[in-house]
Amino acid sequence: MTGFTHFDAEGKAVMVDVSDKAETERTATAAATVLMQPETLALIMLGGVKKGDVLSVARLAGIMGAKRTPDLIPLCHPLMLTSVKVDLSCDPARNAVDVTATCKLKGQTGVEMEALTAVTVAALTVYDMCKAVDRGMTITDVRLLHKAGGKSGEWGAATNPPAGA
Repeated sequence: MTGFTHFDAEGKAVMVDVSDKAETERTATAAATVLMQPETLALIMLGGVKKGDVLSVARLAGIMGAKRTPDLIPLCHPLMLTSVKVDLSCDPARNAVDVTATCKLKGQTGVEMEALTAVTVAALTVYDMCKAVDRGMTITDVRLLHKAGGKSGEWGAATNPPAGA
């Protein structure tokens, strides 16, 4: 299948061989949103969730998730990340927790999957910590915002609308 690099000449799934690629600085930023009831967001903001500090635990979970990406996503390369930053912010106007993650390294392959995994794991942690009071939360808008480095260069969601938009 042309265009898909995770298949060999016989059509079998393989990990892409990146040994001939040059090492470059690579970054990726991803985002996700957790929508919830106003009361749930208020509990998070006031530190009233029984399981503890939701935002701090979710931040740590996102960082840990980025580091475990090759254990979760088949055919992802194990990477030596040099930086993982996960930010969570509360938006009372939307009853939402917004999650962003930026992953960096100097290597032969990109870190998009690590950034996407980080925001997803952080969002799932928010859900897990708050599900006792709000099982109707929705995790939405998981997306890549920006990537830089490597052969394909720079890409940004602001200048590249999603397919079908």
